[in-house]
Amino acid sequence: MAQSLELLLIQFLMPDNDARRQAEDQIKRLAKDPQVVPALVHHLRTAKTPNVRQLAAVLLRKKITGHWGKLSPQLRQLVKQSLIESITLEHSPPVRRASANVVSIIAKYAVPSGEWPDLLPFLFQCSQSAQEEHREVALILFSSLTETIGNSFRPYFADLQALLLKCLQDETSNRVRVASLKAVGSFLEFTHDETEVIKFREFIPSILNVSRQCLASGEEDVAVIAFEIFDELIESPAPLLGDSVKAIVQFSLEVCASPNLDPNTRHQAIQIISWLARYKSSSLKKYKLVGPILQIMCPLLAESTNQDEDDDLAPDRAAAEVIDTMAISLSKQVFPPVFEFASLGIQNTNLKFREASVTALGVISEGCLELIKGKLEPVLRIVLGALRDPEQMVRGAASFALGQFSEHLQPEIVSHHEIVLPCILNALEDASDEVKEKSYYALAAFCENMGEEILPFLDPLMGKLLGALQSSPRNLQETCMSAIGSVASAAEQAFIPYAERVLELMKIFMVLTNDEDLRARARATELAGIVAMSVGRTRMEPILPAFIEAAISGFALEFSELREYTHGFFSNVAELLDDGFAQYLPHVVHLAFSSCNLDDGSAVDIDDSDGDDNVNGFGGVSSDDEAHDEPRVRSISVRTGVLDEKAAATQSLGIFALHTKGSYAPYIEETLKILIRHSTYFHEDVRLQAIISLKYILTAVQALFQNQNDGIAKIKEVLDTVLNIYIKTMTEDDDKEVVAQACMSIADIIKELGYVAVEPYMPRIVEATLVLLREESTCQQIESDNEVDEDDTEHDEVLMDAVSDLLPAFAMVLGSQFAPIFSQLFEPLMKFAKQSRPPQDRTMVVATLAEVAQHMGAPIASYVDTVMHLVLKELGSPEATNRRNAAFCVGELCKNGVNSVLKYYADILSRLYPLFGESEPDNAVRDNAAGAVARMIIANPESISLNQVLPVFLQVLPLKEDYEESKSVYGCICELVLSSNPQILPFVPQLVNIFAQVAVSPDETPEVKVHIGRAFSHLISIYGNQIQPLLGNLSPDHANALAAIAPKS
Repeated sequence: MAQSLELLLIQFLMPDNDARRQAEDQIKRLAKDPQVVPALVHHLRTAKTPNVRQLAAVLLRKKITGHWGKLSPQLRQLVKQSLIESITLEHSPPVRRASANVVSIIAKYAVPSGEWPDLLPFLFQCSQSAQEEHREVALILFSSLTETIGNSFRPYFADLQALLLKCLQDETSNRVRVASLKAVGSFLEFTHDETEVIKFREFIPSILNVSRQCLASGEEDVAVIAFEIFDELIESPAPLLGDSVKAIVQFSLEVCASPNLDPNTRHQAIQIISWLARYKSSSLKKYKLVGPILQIMCPLLAESTNQDEDDDLAPDRAAAEVIDTMAISLSKQVFPPVFEFASLGIQNTNLKFREASVTALGVISEGCLELIKGKLEPVLRIVLGALRDPEQMVRGAASFALGQFSEHLQPEIVSHHEIVLPCILNALEDASDEVKEKSYYALAAFCENMGEEILPFLDPLMGKLLGALQSSPRNLQETCMSAIGSVASAAEQAFIPYAERVLELMKIFMVLTNDEDLRARARATELAGIVAMSVGRTRMEPILPAFIEAAISGFALEFSELREYTHGFFSNVAELLDDGFAQYLPHVVHLAFSSCNLDDGSAVDIDDSDGDDNVNGFGGVSSDDEAHDEPRVRSISVRTGVLDEKAAATQSLGIFALHTKGSYAPYIEETLKILIRHSTYFHEDVRLQAIISLKYILTAVQALFQNQNDGIAKIKEVLDTVLNIYIKTMTEDDDKEVVAQACMSIADIIKELGYVAVEPYMPRIVEATLVLLREESTCQQIESDNEVDEDDTEHDEVLMDAVSDLLPAFAMVLGSQFAPIFSQLFEPLMKFAKQSRPPQDRTMVVATLAEVAQHMGAPIASYVDTVMHLVLKELGSPEATNRRNAAFCVGELCKNGVNSVLKYYADILSRLYPLFGESEPDNAVRDNAAGAVARMIIANPESISLNQVLPVFLQVLPLKEDYEESKSVYGCICELVLSSNPQILPFVPQLVNIFAQVAVSPDETPEVKVHIGRAFSHLISIYGNQIQPLLGNLSPDHANALAAIAPKS
């Protein structure tokens, strides 16, 4: 065989394609015989040309796995010995590397079984050799062996680390330093033990030195390995980097700022900064690196992109991603330098810097939203000024930034509608389609949170939008439709005059079938649903069938985005028609099922190629069916269109069930199966919709089965399924929004079904709540930086507000029996009240304490001394929400804490007093302060100097905003009146005026008005005709309303 194989190897390397193919076929046939192994080994050692020796090694690597077990011990020994000789005696580097690859494959089987005890000693010996080639190949083998027999290295780990560090610092050979760098990367990938990984920290200076040398000599592909190593170190949960972060950032910034380097190299450097911002943000803050990073990143936004360059590698795009990531985790440190960059850059004569200025502000708007809100006027001045820039690129960036502001700075930005909307209207006329498109996006986002403020702009807006809808290119029509949708939502009934024209146009779009028109059809379908919601059921129901028919027909067109928006359309129609949607269920539910059951498109791309196989065209023989090399996963791709479609379909199933209830019965079982499956789906968007829809299904099941004989058992079965999923989600899901939704749904279920229904689950729900309050759940562990400063965190609005709402829900159904559970939750909750925590954390705690006190009652008394200092301090907070919650809380503590609060009455009244004065700008705060005083009077009237308190108390009435305080406030006054309390009677004229305003108010409940009516009648019974002049001072409307609520004698 040896002779014939040699000829075939030579023939395979010929340039003649036919000869190559014949040789490949013959080699495949011979390769089925185990004797091919010694034959290939022979040629590896004796063939005259390096190409043949290399090809023999490549084929040996491919065939050795399948044949190794069939070889005799003697032949195995021969193979091992020959490979060692090839590694040490071979002059050709490619042949040495190919031989090393074969060693790596054999070692996988031979080392763990004890067949090759001298391999590792040989490699250590090689690595100490005076010959550069030996040291290099030993390091190459250490790299490749890590993938196959890494565990065998564990006893030698300390020695290996010392060896690698020594080789990284090899002064005589760049090749050895490079091979060592690669070996460090391999070992780091394999190493998961924290103590072992930490030892790599001392490697960082040497890694940086080698990388700098590689960059200087043009070996960028090798320098990039350093970034791969840093990537591993950054993602490790161990506190690995220490002050090495400074050196890594400095090196990365040097690379980022070098325009002559390859785009991929620079991109890798920018990614390292991005990973540090994501995983080690507190280290960037600790070592004062945020400023230096932004000094490089902000100007990178202004770097011109080569038209041929891959967009994903473009430095301006990558820099924007870094700034965005940093803004989210380090907003306080990011906003000042970015604002300064934007303020100066907008004045630059270079248009790229003006573009970068507004881009930077748009990019940080999500992360720095609270800080931007505090400087909204100067920030808007920059962006709105840029919207008038003579250069289209700058105007485009400004319209992007305005869109970002409109999305993230709600509701504050809406208060600037008088200056923002005219600017957007003007931008809709821009000569550039790009600026127009971004302006439609900005308009859509801006109007989303508007209400009646939009009415003065409605006519000019709709004039422009309807004109654009009929005359613009398709892409502009699509964004234009989004904008009309937001306008319709904001205008509500005021949109009716425009609805007919919009719906006529949507009908035209909803029957388009050409591929290039389907995205516009999708937007039109969505808009038809939004307009339907605005104009109401009465007007829409008669004309809906044609729209529903067009929507259903779109499913035949195989366009995922159209299906996604159509599910949204059906959801809107179901919400509009409520039980009237039942007639459409047989036509639409199976469409949602189909979308939910689609193959989600996750695709694993297997790479079984090897670098050596393709050297000199050796790839042809690597496709042998019998090759047993383990494949590597190269990449994972996901078709996001299908993902969005699944999320929309999952949402629609829940909405159908919620609104059609009993009519949904035939579909409940299949829907539950889908929702259970989707509750653990790989993407959070789908999981979120599953979590929401599970609650809706439970509501439908209750409505359906509550009056049936076996109904209770069915409701319990579904409740069990739903709550088990929610409890598991609370601690195990890695997405905060999904976990928050599970918490909110549990709170709703507890309030709706009562304690008896959820009692079996309470211990687990409480335990999961504790995990979240301690910030130990999976979704709270994503920040893997062990150096996090607990006292410098930002309020987790998405998650913690939802978690804290669970406590009042528990208290509501348990009452005073909540006390033993609250004792477990109290300390973890109070961690959020520390002075060093953000104001939103503290007010979250105070609001939670208030609602717990309200529902738990007397047991709150034992906590008064612990919490009172916090609540009193919060009454003086600069934040209106904090003052409001503190006023509510102090009132509930007085009402329910009774005697334990008496010693604080004087302090409480002195802290509440400023909230009644003109210096308090917020009506809701004033209303809650009035509620607090009312509760104090009701709980302990003898502890209050009514003659001093009542004048201040009454002057802020009637209530202006928080009508939930009406019951307490007016209940207190009525109680004083009905008991003929002498302290209240001097205020009769004021009381009559207050009562009249309550009587005429559309915001007050009939219950409150009845109470007021009784008190007014009591005053008439005491003062008789003396009341008549007071009524004469009222307007006829007020006098009539007051007379109407007074009981007729």
